[in-house]
Amino acid sequence: MAAIGRFQKDEEIFYAKVVDGELFRLRGDVFGSPSFDRKSLPRKGVKTLVPVMPTKIIAVGINYRDHAREMNRELPKEPLIWFKATTSLLPDGGKIEIPFREHRTDFEAELAIVIGRKIRNVTATQASRYIFGYTAAQDISDRTIQKSESQWARCKSFDTFTPLGPYVETQIDPNHLNIQQFQNGQLRQNSNTSQLIFKPAEIVSFVSTNMTLLPGDVILTGTPSGVGPIQSGDKLEVRIQGLAPLNNTVK
Repeated sequence: MAAIGRFQKDEEIFYAKVVDGELFRLRGDVFGSPSFDRKSLPRKGVKTLVPVMPTKIIAVGINYRDHAREMNRELPKEPLIWFKATTSLLPDGGKIEIPFREHRTDFEAELAIVIGRKIRNVTATQASRYIFGYTAAQDISDRTIQKSESQWARCKSFDTFTPLGPYVETQIDPNHLNIQQFQNGQLRQNSNTSQLIFKPAEIVSFVSTNMTLLPGDVILTGTPSGVGPIQSGDKLEVRIQGLAPLNNTVK
């Protein structure tokens, strides 16, 4: 497998492998040992959905060294995690909705981990075999609410606040990838996953010692420096080396 997406045509929802823009329908369990059609599927009338439907979304904060400096925060001794509502998911091409126009709401480009097997209490060395792949994400954040509360779930869980996709790349090394955020064509965030304080395997191991992770669960690994506010009409693009770009607009 390589890039795997989740799609809809008419009333049917299905997974497919994406090769040079062509779709090859997946047969069987996407997290098992699936097969793929040899003939590509016409793209006409096919809608791209969020690539997986997780039972939970977990976010990690203050996980880039440059972002910690930007926020004048000490480097954490262990991953700082919280939950985001699954109803906050938004596919590539979807519109981010700002619920309170008077609040400051920020973009945050992130690399997301997709879990491929049930996992509980494993080491970082073991964790990589439980990872299905990686995709691009945004962790949209209402800063006004975030500053007024000690926990961050509400400010990051409004509907449309977790753009994800478009596809899951199953064959990539996540530890040295360029990650960029563009806003209306202007480069706002520009870093590399080598800046991560806790690497993906370490994050998965840590989370697995606290809770069971299931196939399709998503972990956002944190955002680099350069976060900034969004407003209606903005066009946002997350580019992560080796992954398909994630594009969304704001209303």
